[in-house]
Amino acid sequence: MKVPKVNDITEGNLIKALFRLALPIMGTSFVQMAYNMTDMFWMGRIGSRAVAAVGTAGFYMWLSAAFILIARIGAEVGVAQSVGKHDMGEARVYIKHSILLIISLALFYASVLIIFRKPLIGFFNIGEPDIENNAIAYLVIISLGLIFNFINPVFTGIFNGYGESRIPFVINTLGLIINMILDPLMILGIGPLPRLEVVGAALATVFAQFCVTVVFIIKAQRTKELFSKLNLLKTPDVRRIKSIVRLGFPAGLQSGLFTVFSMFIARIIAQWGPIPIAVQKIGSHIEAISWMTAGGFQTAMSTLVGQNYRANKWSRVIKSYFAGMGVMAIIGLLATGLLIFAARPLFSIFVTEEETIRQGIVYLRILGLSQLFMCLESTTAGAFNGLGRTIPPSVVGITFNALRIPAAHILSSTNLGLNGVWWAISMSSVCKGTILTGWYLFFLKKNPETKDLRILAHMR
Repeated sequence: MKVPKVNDITEGNLIKALFRLALPIMGTSFVQMAYNMTDMFWMGRIGSRAVAAVGTAGFYMWLSAAFILIARIGAEVGVAQSVGKHDMGEARVYIKHSILLIISLALFYASVLIIFRKPLIGFFNIGEPDIENNAIAYLVIISLGLIFNFINPVFTGIFNGYGESRIPFVINTLGLIINMILDPLMILGIGPLPRLEVVGAALATVFAQFCVTVVFIIKAQRTKELFSKLNLLKTPDVRRIKSIVRLGFPAGLQSGLFTVFSMFIARIIAQWGPIPIAVQKIGSHIEAISWMTAGGFQTAMSTLVGQNYRANKWSRVIKSYFAGMGVMAIIGLLATGLLIFAARPLFSIFVTEEETIRQGIVYLRILGLSQLFMCLESTTAGAFNGLGRTIPPSVVGITFNALRIPAAHILSSTNLGLNGVWWAISMSSVCKGTILTGWYLFFLKKNPETKDLRILAHMR
């Protein structure tokens, strides 16, 4: 089946294609961020203890991204490369097996969270019964609706790989609107509804994600070139599952280990009480302004590089990378200025307690120094993914994320105290961005397809 011209980005204005892909993906990323920020906003009105409860359970939702990425990256790269080859039959094979894989992973992970809910929350040694009980309640409710949370990113990846990034943006925005309406109603108990606080936040999120899944299914039924003849009830091809896992596993492993390392960092932070836990949770959502933007360009880069790589158009592969890096360098510098110079008004949006705000300002200013390098890392990872080379970003990410733990122990034991933990996180991001970018440039220089410098003339 011939690929519609609007989805074929192996020809035409590359810069225009980059932004046409990236802007809706960035919008989708901000929508996902806004889900969490909406919860944090209303939880902050209850107090830091409620934020700490949601934040503690949230680590396991964060960990779930490892499973989601295995199927999502496999679908995204597989569909993009299939479109580049004009082979829609191959694209449908990737779609079918990615959906089957993510459903299986969702059921498995939800079962683990529900069965082991108490020891999983107890891992953090919070020592505050009300926080732990609220965290357990939040975890169980989210787990019951986890299949929606898992399958929506895979649908998003499928449409992004196809070059239709606007579709998931619109659908995910609908879910955000539903969540924004339900959050204050169910958390604070406005009108006849009871005040459910943490439980209300969980219920609102699950219902919003359910609505997104329903709309994705309706859209899929109408997008026959991608979703016709999938036959999900037919026994899957193990070789295809392995192919998807091979593409997505490095990114999933990196994400999973990142969360595990962050959980150990959280145990270190817990020595200073519940306020630093809330500070990191809120601060990470504010910092997401830049890394969600970078994530949008990472996915756009993956799709652009994937389609042009399979079409054997290396000049466009190279040009797309440097164009994306130029844009992300500007965004990274703007994010640095925002976190450093607007730290107080940003943090004050979420909490009113002065001590939490004071510590939050310090957190944002230290993390602000690494924003440029984080943006460069994310964009370069997308370029590697588009080539099907998902291992280099994972190697760099896993190595320096792991080093955060001993660095946090060492620096926090000095007169830096808690701030030493923030410095360990920030400086590791600087190292990741620098090394991964250097690795990709070295690859371009040594790759037989790009060694001929005449190919760079297309970029001038």
